[in-house]
Amino acid sequence: MYFNDVFILIYVVIGVIGLLVGKFVAWCNIRLPENKKIFSKEFFKANKEGLNGNYIFMLTIAVIYIALLYKFGIERDDIFKNLDLLKFLILAPMLILTLSIDIKHRIIPNRLNLTILEFGLILTFIYGITNVNMAKDYILGMLAGAGIFAIITALGFIISGKESMGMGDIKFMGALGLYFGVSGIAEISLLSFFIGAAGSVVILIVRILILKRKDEYIPFGPFLSIATFVCIFTPSNLVFDTFLSVCKMLGDKILIF
Repeated sequence: MYFNDVFILIYVVIGVIGLLVGKFVAWCNIRLPENKKIFSKEFFKANKEGLNGNYIFMLTIAVIYIALLYKFGIERDDIFKNLDLLKFLILAPMLILTLSIDIKHRIIPNRLNLTILEFGLILTFIYGITNVNMAKDYILGMLAGAGIFAIITALGFIISGKESMGMGDIKFMGALGLYFGVSGIAEISLLSFFIGAAGSVVILIVRILILKRKDEYIPFGPFLSIATFVCIFTPSNLVFDTFLSVCKMLGDKILIF
């Protein structure tokens, strides 16, 4: 039986790999914020004792891996055509880590950002073997991602007198640019602000009305991760096309009034 021209047993294998990666992600979720070693004998001891949230991470990564395989498929004749699948299989667990750690600890660890950057550089070099222009686009995407958020952070500081975003967000977006290029990182930036605006309103309402807290800081990393997943699984330029359609519709209504 085949799904999207991929034999069903390959989905099973990818799903199992996702479960194993998810277990490691659950371990990293604990160790990275504490600046402790990731590759340690304690990993095996911890798994014997059980890790809180282990199964959540395992199932989440497994589902994402299967979805990625379905979307991108596998090319048997040209291994380089599988690079998109490979890079997102590598990136997805780190996006989940970013989301989880930033929600809980309000940081994106430097080691995590550096790992995303290192894999991105390696993949960019591999892309460059067959397509130099694509590699250039990814490098420019890195500069654009970091540049956009550096400017936003600087403007936020000038206007409000305090940091609107952390350095971790800037580093994270710079590293992501190596996976998406200029247009892709622009889409992620745009979408993250829409998701962030809607999400922040909900979070503030819950904090003030239900939790009776007035903590103003809302981590932006989770919105970036969610926007990235949306851009991975939706057609290219869909975000821009939707945004332009909405702007046109609003413009037409303003002209009517």
